[in-house]
Amino acid sequence: MESTRLALPEQLLAPRRKLFLLWVAASLVILLLFFLTTSFKGRIVTPFFSGFNSVTRNSSLVSWPFSRFPYKNTTSSSPTNVTGVVLEETHVGNFTEITQNGSFGDEEATSVPRSHESKSGNLTDSSGDDGGFGRPHLGIIELGNHSLSSNAGDADAKRSAEGNSVENLVAENKNEGNEEIGRFPVGGGEQGGNNKVSIEKCDIFDGKWVRDDSKPYYPLGSCPYIDKDFDCYRNGRPDVGFVKWKWQPNGCDIPSLNATDFLERLRGKKLVFVGDSLNRNMWESLVCILRNSIGKKKRDYNCTVDFVSSPFLVRESSFKSKNGTFETLRLDLMDQTTSMYHDADVIIFNSGHWWTHEKTSRGEDYYQEGNHIHRRLKVLEAYKRALLTWARWMDKNIDRERTLVLFRGYSVTHFRGGQWKSGGQCHKETEPIFNTAYLGKYPSKMRALQHVLQETKTPVIYLNISRLTAYRKDAHPSIYRKKYNTAEERIAAERSQDCSHWCLPGVPDTWNELLYASLLKAGLGSGKM
Repeated sequence: MESTRLALPEQLLAPRRKLFLLWVAASLVILLLFFLTTSFKGRIVTPFFSGFNSVTRNSSLVSWPFSRFPYKNTTSSSPTNVTGVVLEETHVGNFTEITQNGSFGDEEATSVPRSHESKSGNLTDSSGDDGGFGRPHLGIIELGNHSLSSNAGDADAKRSAEGNSVENLVAENKNEGNEEIGRFPVGGGEQGGNNKVSIEKCDIFDGKWVRDDSKPYYPLGSCPYIDKDFDCYRNGRPDVGFVKWKWQPNGCDIPSLNATDFLERLRGKKLVFVGDSLNRNMWESLVCILRNSIGKKKRDYNCTVDFVSSPFLVRESSFKSKNGTFETLRLDLMDQTTSMYHDADVIIFNSGHWWTHEKTSRGEDYYQEGNHIHRRLKVLEAYKRALLTWARWMDKNIDRERTLVLFRGYSVTHFRGGQWKSGGQCHKETEPIFNTAYLGKYPSKMRALQHVLQETKTPVIYLNISRLTAYRKDAHPSIYRKKYNTAEERIAAERSQDCSHWCLPGVPDTWNELLYASLLKAGLGSGKM
């Protein structure tokens, strides 16, 4: 039987040949990509967003991934009112709060002694968080793409002239080669013959400020991630002595912040600052310290240091009535940003300055619990109820075996002779307070916090920085929140000074030193946790 051969028309075979060739080409591309991926460590292509230095003004989470690889965000979902984008798998969301400026009194301010022919008067607090200046904005910071390039030079020679010139400070790179500073002294007990106790038994928040010409941790003007409102050097502040101080506890010595050791202890972990812009002040300080120490070193720590804006910790809301809709503060509900940090390994909370806002401190038809609006509620009672909500949330949602929780205390303000935008000043202050008689009372809000901490099941480390900040009337941005084109602009700025936040480098660097000491005491990264 003659075999038959089925002949297919050429029109039918041509498309099949094309598909086969496309399949072969695609396979070769995939094999090539696989070879490249397994042959090189790190990213093959520099990310499109590398160097991205700003996000929307309304960012509520900003993140520094200390890794050459994107941090894996384990958050299951974002809050319904927080819309965000993902840049290199790092979440950036939107603020839910609204900045409100004005003049607000503060019972927790510190008296300032007579200086520069100005009388010391009652001190007042600014609006607290943003103090009347624009919402700060930062973006994703990639280690290695923004490394600091500075010449260390002969730092000792520079320090011989008291270390007070701008030229000396901006040229120094303090942490170069200092891999081992920051370790606990061996043995504890007496140190240097001064009968000092080990840091584990020491109250590191009870002490005084002493001169230290080895400061700051990073040269003035060197860190691009400081908000312009905190970058006093770039805004023309002429004196630099305010960065030459360190906090000395009365009973012990605290270690300098060893950035390499800090990151090693954070390896594979997520650290988050949650709170108002004073916590952002602290977050920017830590990012600058770590960045300056690492420089161009190529290390993969696979950790992130984030900031989440939540100035009240509880939820800002609104209430509809027959007279219209008005803003309220839900004392019984947490802010909707909790999904951004509930899974973190280290969380540093703060809240306080926004509770001095006019509406908040007046407490009329503003505080809400359930469907009930309080006609009048004292701010201290409202603050305590908000903290109780925060404590209940922690007890329910925080894994106490995994997560270390800290609360940074109230940062004292130094307005002299008026309120925010009504003549309150601090711009001529160049030295700390030395006379303790001028220090104010312990903040009542922090007494309320300590009462709540006694009730919570979740252990919380209290970073009690109120007293150490009370001394530092010299270290606020004051009029140096911006650059001025004319002398008239600078004179006009004296009527609306920022005596609430802190210049960077500056006081928040010390907060992070105390944070580091607290993490060492808690055994972070040592297997004790």
